[in-house]
Amino acid sequence: MRLILAEDSTLLREGLVRLLTEEGHEVLAAVGNAELLLKAVAEDPPDVVVADVRMPPTHTDEGLRAALEIRERWPRVGVLVLSQYVEKRYTTELLTGETEGVGYLLKDRVVQVDEFLDALERVAAGHAAFDPEVVRQLLGRTTHSDLLARLTVRERDVLAEMAQGHTNAAIARRLHISQSAVEKHTNAIFDKLELTGGEGYSRRVLAVLRYLGS
Repeated sequence: MRLILAEDSTLLREGLVRLLTEEGHEVLAAVGNAELLLKAVAEDPPDVVVADVRMPPTHTDEGLRAALEIRERWPRVGVLVLSQYVEKRYTTELLTGETEGVGYLLKDRVVQVDEFLDALERVAAGHAAFDPEVVRQLLGRTTHSDLLARLTVRERDVLAEMAQGHTNAAIARRLHISQSAVEKHTNAIFDKLELTGGEGYSRRVLAVLRYLGS
């Protein structure tokens, strides 16, 4: 795939370039701030952007705001956000929009190469890839804990897997239950959370994340 990287740490940026190149991907640009990221995407939109959250000049949320702009201006470009933190305000905005081709990983996952590459492939394919810790923190900030309290333990397990972007088949394998059981739990989750379910994987994740960000 064709990629653009935005990371202000030279060591990590160059390490990612080398890793992705060795995996057979084409790195179109590797930049150190959000302004250069947007410029690079405008010049030659890639398949996926991998962007840090905190970059110069303020080292707060420049990368995440750039990710939001990319999603608005170039909706076909996948975005995989990398951070040591969950910046809740803009993360919620990112994840409650269209979640096709969106991911958010904590940087600890980068050292787990297979998980990082798997997330990248999922985002490039138009799916979602969310770090379990990101999901946990977003779950923790919701004001609808009364609705979550309606869920059974198994339904909570399925919800957590759904919010990470896993398909029904993958959830069944990960939780060691049948796919029909996953579908049953999924329907129950949407009923109990008073969500309007949609057809297809990405719509389901979108509905869950809209609830988490409310």
